[in-house]
Amino acid sequence: MRNLPLRLRVFLFFCLVAAGSVAVVLAAVWLGYRQLAQPDALSAFVTVAVVSAFGVPALATFVWLLFDTNVSKPIEAIAARLRVGTHTNADVGIDDELAPYLGDLAPAAAALHQKLAALASDGGQGFAADVERLRRHRLQLVQILSDLPNATLLISRDHHVVLYDGQAADLMASEAPVRLNGSVFDYLQEGSVRKALSLMGTEDRRRRTIAVTGHSGAVYSGYIRVFENGCYALMLEPLEVDASRPLVYDLDLLDREASQEASDTALRELSVVAFDTETTGLDPARDDVVQIGAVRIVNGKIVPGETFERLVDPGRPIPPHSSEVHGIDDDMVAGAPPFSEVSAEFHRFATGAVLLAHNAPFDMAFLRRAAETNGAAFENPVIDTVHISAIVFGGSATHTLDALCERLEITIPFEDRHTATGDAVATARAFAAMLPILEARGIRTLGALREECRKHQRILETA
Repeated sequence: MRNLPLRLRVFLFFCLVAAGSVAVVLAAVWLGYRQLAQPDALSAFVTVAVVSAFGVPALATFVWLLFDTNVSKPIEAIAARLRVGTHTNADVGIDDELAPYLGDLAPAAAALHQKLAALASDGGQGFAADVERLRRHRLQLVQILSDLPNATLLISRDHHVVLYDGQAADLMASEAPVRLNGSVFDYLQEGSVRKALSLMGTEDRRRRTIAVTGHSGAVYSGYIRVFENGCYALMLEPLEVDASRPLVYDLDLLDREASQEASDTALRELSVVAFDTETTGLDPARDDVVQIGAVRIVNGKIVPGETFERLVDPGRPIPPHSSEVHGIDDDMVAGAPPFSEVSAEFHRFATGAVLLAHNAPFDMAFLRRAAETNGAAFENPVIDTVHISAIVFGGSATHTLDALCERLEITIPFEDRHTATGDAVATARAFAAMLPILEARGIRTLGALREECRKHQRILETA
C-alpha cells in the first residue's frame, strides 16, 4: 500500500469508506425490517436499500473529487517542485496559490525552497570559482592531448571505449557507428587485440607495437600501452594526419563494472539512445516516417558528436498538414533512402543501448513494422519520458514534451521543435534532468524504473 501513488491511496481510502458505509446502511435496513416484522413494509425497506447503495457511493465520489482537486493534486505538485528544485538547476517557484486550501503548507514549502536557494547561492560562489579553475585546466589538458599525432583510444578493463579523439572517431566510423562506452570489439577483431594483450602479459611489458585488424579487413598499426589498473590505450596511425582531433571521453567509465543483467544496471550507467521520428501522420499502421533523429546518452550526459539524423522517402506524397508541423516536404525527401534501409542503419547505431522516446509506443511501432522487411528487430529495452514524467510530477500533471521541458526549464529552440533531432535532444535533456530525482526517490536501476513505470501504464495509453 505504501508503494502506491498518493492519489491512488486516497482514492482507495474513499472506496473503502463508501463500501463500508453501504454495508452498514444495508445491515441497519435489514435489522430494522426484521424487528418491524411487517412483510407489507418490505418495499419501503428495499427502496431505502437501493437509494443507499447508489447514493452513498455517489456522495463519496463527489467528496473524493473535491479532496483530489484541492488536497491530493496540490500536495503532489508541491512535492514535484521541491524535487525539481533540489535535484536540478531549474529555478522552480512554489506559488502560495498552488495549494490555497491547505493552510500554511504552500507558504512553508516556498519559504524552505527560498532558504535552500539562498544558502546554495551564498556557499556556491567559492565553489563556482574552483569549478571554473578546474574547467580551464581541463580544457588545457584536452587541447594538449588533442595535438597527439595518433588516433587514440582509451579502453577499460572490460574492453569498452572510454575516450577517443577525432582521428580515432574517423577510424571507428569506418568500421561501425561511433559509440562511447561501446565495445572495442565492435570495431577491431577481438582475436588481434587479445593476442597483443596476451603477448604483453608474457613479456611483462607495458608498451609494444601492434597491428590490429578491423571488421572491414583494414589493418591498423601503432602502439598499445597497458596501465596498472588493467585498462589500456591504443595509439594507431590516423587515416588523415591533418584531420581535427577533438576528444570525447568519460573517465568515470574506467571504474565501472558491467552488470550481468540489464535490469540490475544502474540508470546512470546505461548507454541510452534518445530518438524521435517525424511522420506523414499519427497512425503507425498506415503512415510512414519522413525523418528520424537520435542522440546518445552515457553516464547521464549527452555525448557530443554521437548523433543520428536521416531524412526518409516515405514512398508517397507527404500531406500538407503534416509538412506544416515538421517542415519536411516532398522535395526535401526526394532521393532519400526508404525507412527499411534507414531503420537498419539506426539499428546499428543503437546497438547495446536502451532506447528512450517520448510516447515510445508510437515511434517503436514504425521500427517494428520496418523490421518485418529488413529483419533488423529492435530487442533493446525501451523507456518512455511520459512514464518518467508521471513518476516525477504525478499522474495529474500534463505530460507533453513541451510541458515537461517547461517544468524542467529546458528551452527548445523554435526552429528545432518538431524536428526529429530537436525533439530527441529535448527528450534526452529531460531524461538527464530527471535522473537525479529518480535516484533520490530510490529508483536507481533499470529494473526498478520499469517496475515503477508499470504503475503509470494508463497514462501512456491515453497520451
